[in-house]
Amino acid sequence: MAALKYAGLEDTDSEEELPPGWEERTTRDGWVYYANHLEEKTQWEHPKSGKRKRVAGGLPYGWEQETDENGQVYFVDHINKRTTYLDPRLAFTVEENPVKPTTRQKYDGNSTAMEILQGRDLSGKVVIITGANSGIGFETAKSLALHGAYVILACRNMSRGNDAVQRILVEWHKAKVEAMTLDLASLQSVQHFAEAFKSKNVPLHILICNAAVFGAPWCLTEDDLESTFQVNHLGHFYLVQLLEDVLRRSSPARVVMVSSESHRFTEIKDSSGKLDFNLLSPSKKEYWAMLAYNRSKLCNILFSNELNRRLSPHGVTSNSVHPGNMIYSSIHRNWWVYTLLFTLARPFTKSM
Repeated sequence: MAALKYAGLEDTDSEEELPPGWEERTTRDGWVYYANHLEEKTQWEHPKSGKRKRVAGGLPYGWEQETDENGQVYFVDHINKRTTYLDPRLAFTVEENPVKPTTRQKYDGNSTAMEILQGRDLSGKVVIITGANSGIGFETAKSLALHGAYVILACRNMSRGNDAVQRILVEWHKAKVEAMTLDLASLQSVQHFAEAFKSKNVPLHILICNAAVFGAPWCLTEDDLESTFQVNHLGHFYLVQLLEDVLRRSSPARVVMVSSESHRFTEIKDSSGKLDFNLLSPSKKEYWAMLAYNRSKLCNILFSNELNRRLSPHGVTSNSVHPGNMIYSSIHRNWWVYTLLFTLARPFTKSM
């Protein structure tokens, strides 16, 4: 009460009545704010009720909104030939109840993508997610689709991709989702996917490079490259290059590289400090699955950083993300030892 008395508010009869020296104004986009002429300051909250408001509806017939040389909004009544700084719609305001942001959002291993996206409307946004038929990719695709985005599940196995689409539609039959074929182990498949997507003539606001293999035995792709390197990095690198023009036209847009903390435990330079291409796509004799995975994830990080440097001036940002250590998904399916390790670690790590 002392604060109210100090502000001169205790004598007003109505909660909505402004104290002496205060004036109600509106911004060009309809937000109501309050000017204190005695202290020469403005604020968004009503000085007595603390509420925020917006004006409702359009201007009455014959009225027009203008801005003076000081940036102040005023209103012209063409019928009565007068001008005023008082918005004629102030009699028809609606209360806004914005959630006051905390200084730091607190998420932990129990937080879900649905919780993080709560309140977001992604209608009109187009998203591509690689490897979206299972694991992190599927949870991401589902969450984005249930918040209104048009999500394309880019999957190697179309049967599994279509199954994933149906699982999302079961939760919301109006979700805009579809599966498209993308095999990152084939550069030709990457090219065909990009061409098929471009033929849709839609924008691309978010490209999430999520697909990856882990612990896979050594083998060469049809492009004669070691498979872990191509699937985890080079295929995504090529995909981004092919879709860069669409991302630019769709700005603001973003690329998200799903990397790993394990990128810290490797090197891709030789003894002289130069990039060693033989380390990226090693021979069978020099191959170690874990090291190959770490190197591919390091490439993700470096690529994302450079991509952001080049494209952010054009409205396309790029970020790499570490989803958490040993999240229990299908990524460990290639060897029973890794499956055992992930199973043992499951109670102590993030879960989907």
